[in-house]
Amino acid sequence: MLWLIIIGVVGLAFAPAMSLRPSRRQQRVKGLRDTARESGVAVRLETSPLHDDGEALPAYRWRYPPQRPGPDFLLVRDAVASQVLKPFLPGWRWRVEPLRPLPETALCQLETLLEGLPGDAVVVESSAACLTLWWDESSPLEAFADLDERMRRMRDELAGRPDYPGAHRSAQAPSIPPSAGG
Repeated sequence: MLWLIIIGVVGLAFAPAMSLRPSRRQQRVKGLRDTARESGVAVRLETSPLHDDGEALPAYRWRYPPQRPGPDFLLVRDAVASQVLKPFLPGWRWRVEPLRPLPETALCQLETLLEGLPGDAVVVESSAACLTLWWDESSPLEAFADLDERMRRMRDELAGRPDYPGAHRSAQAPSIPPSAGG
């Protein structure tokens, strides 16, 4: 009987320490985020761009080069989108369309990207600064390399296609002095 009491006391002493140990999902997500950061992807928990949703969601950001900004758009998965939004592909709707039409090559690449995203990817957003994937990090660590490659290809295809090209160029281009002979 004394042994049972000792085992019970020792178990009670170690129970709080065991509850502090990260779960398998937490360990997988940490590995996923670390791998993403090592490959240059910015990862943050932020309030998602979904309406009526104050929940924080992981945002993975692939930055455009500063001198080659991207277009502004926001695509939302049907499962979390309003049915009044304009459909893009089966399963995806535009919440914000790019102001300037995307070239056919970029549209094809975007379609391919969206079809290959994990089921918990709910928003793909592009701004002048970065291409962002909002998702619940369901993919295993081994699948991230493929996702990273597809997102980089999409980012590279969209880079240099800002919605307001004149505004970015005039702010960065040096002024040219008038010719002396004219």
